[in-house]
Amino acid sequence: MDDLKVISAHLQDSIVSTNDIANLKKNRIFLMQLNRFMWEDVEKGVFRKNKRIRTILKFENVIKVSSKNIKLNDNEIFLDFLAIETKQMPDKTHEMNLIFSGNSVVKVIAEVIEVSLDDQGEPWNTKSKPKHKFL
Repeated sequence: MDDLKVISAHLQDSIVSTNDIANLKKNRIFLMQLNRFMWEDVEKGVFRKNKRIRTILKFENVIKVSSKNIKLNDNEIFLDFLAIETKQMPDKTHEMNLIFSGNSVVKVIAEVIEVSLDDQGEPWNTKSKPKHKFL
């Protein structure tokens, strides 16, 4: 579960289109392609331009996928990724909630936590760095 926290941190402030979310039921795989803000460059103190990169989030051994406040078959809706929260269920399956702004959630239930994050292609410059309001 600690690895999932690292993946969640890397994905913070990513942007995803509903067109880039797929639940491959037959293969028991859930895929999401995101535009990831490269926080690792900022945190290293590297004075470069702000960058984004396409990345693929893949969950395997998926039993069920559901969503709240998201129309997954609605064309070109963009979601702002916040975090992944996970918990083990009484039946030993794992519930992973992908949380987006606007109280939107994709819930992935899997037999085991088998997740990968794979950057694709070259990063590109972006004008702004995501900002957060603190309470």
